[in-house]
Amino acid sequence: MSHLQYFDYEGFGQRVKKDTHYSQAVRIGDKIHCSGQGGWDRITEEIPSNLQKEIDQAFANVEFALKEAGGKGWEQVYKVRGYFAPIDMEAAGYVIENLRKYCPNHQPLFTGIGVQGLAFNMRIELEVEAHLGA
Repeated sequence: MSHLQYFDYEGFGQRVKKDTHYSQAVRIGDKIHCSGQGGWDRITEEIPSNLQKEIDQAFANVEFALKEAGGKGWEQVYKVRGYFAPIDMEAAGYVIENLRKYCPNHQPLFTGIGVQGLAFNMRIELEVEAHLGA
């Protein structure tokens, strides 16, 4: 699979690549696919106890992962899957705020999925697909 380019950012991304054998993003032609990005601090790996801060950080991590893979960030995202543990209206409200902030000129596809639990006791994980354009 030498035609695929994998990317892992400093801190959390490089650690999980070594310890758990997965990457944060892959570039396939004119698309970037990101692994689920949680609300962790990329260096300390701490997850905020405040739900809004956790969701804000997950969105920032997506932006960072996309740029590390050579993209422009959220402006190129066309599809988002949000995994919530638990799924509720408070979390949905914070997600909507962030979508408006990071995607002011378009509305990407979005699927919200309630799950029993997420790794590291996270409450949200965002998986995205971005198109780099012609």
